[in-house]
Amino acid sequence: MKSEGLQYSTMLRDEFPAVHATMLEVQQHLPDPVAPALAAIINGGGKRLRPALVLLSAHMFDVDAKHAIPVAAAVEMLHTATLIHDDLIDNALIRRGKQTLNANWSAAATVLTGDVAFAWAAELAARSQNLKVVERFSETLAIICKGELNQMFDNRVQLPTEADYYDRIFSKTASLFALAAESGPLLAQRDETDVQRLRTFGILLGEAFQIVDDVLDFMGDEATLGKPVGSDLRQGIITLPVLHYFRRHPDDVRISTILARAGRVRGHDGYARSEKSIQALIADLRQSDAAEWAMQEAETRVAEANTLLATYPDTPYRQAMQEITAFAVQRQY
Repeated sequence: MKSEGLQYSTMLRDEFPAVHATMLEVQQHLPDPVAPALAAIINGGGKRLRPALVLLSAHMFDVDAKHAIPVAAAVEMLHTATLIHDDLIDNALIRRGKQTLNANWSAAATVLTGDVAFAWAAELAARSQNLKVVERFSETLAIICKGELNQMFDNRVQLPTEADYYDRIFSKTASLFALAAESGPLLAQRDETDVQRLRTFGILLGEAFQIVDDVLDFMGDEATLGKPVGSDLRQGIITLPVLHYFRRHPDDVRISTILARAGRVRGHDGYARSEKSIQALIADLRQSDAAEWAMQEAETRVAEANTLLATYPDTPYRQAMQEITAFAVQRQY
């Protein structure tokens, strides 16, 4: 299933251009060459799932689109800013098949561009004139940043637990999906029950989405991924399917090699030595049940998310949100 085939693309065709134009307003405040570079990232887009969730959630609660559009733009701008910083932190030179900012710019210039994107996202959130939305935006930004810091200073020399994994992907992915989904009831000033229900929906969807991304990391191909296969492994990041594999193979010596990729095992000097292990591990992961097991975990979360949505009237907007949950676990590898 491809995102351009989902009905939200048609349902929101009049609102997406407004979201996009609102994001691009940031160019007015930037010098060359920063303005065109940031505009290129915004124009590069992606699936736009997060702003779609904001808009669909708003429609579910009868919020006027003009109030939801700046929030949708804020959420996607926040996502864009995190990608800029993530690429620098991970030393990633390619994203979606194109060079990242840090492939050509200094670390200082890249950080500052990401900071500008964060600041613009905050300004857009403030346009909602809804204190709860601004509070939740600020909390989400803090969660994302603290998650990156926790990962950066993680000196563990053993496998993470599943709880560790879910804490990490909440910070990385699910917290932003939660913000997007709960924006509707927040803007509509609905009671806390609705806010928490949609927030939980977003968390479950975000977890499922990230689990599938983690499967695609070793089951996909470079052309589809827009980055090298096994990128997480090369950074020493133990994802859910990899964790499952190593639990089945506790004596596999490659555990220390993978952890060493992030510099977590002192005295390990071997990028060249470990690359061969990475390639072999990718091959073994492909042959194991790791992908199937992780996908079942993702599907369980999607089912729970849909159960929460089912408590609301069966409108086209609810159906579009359910379609997004199906897309999350039906991406191909």
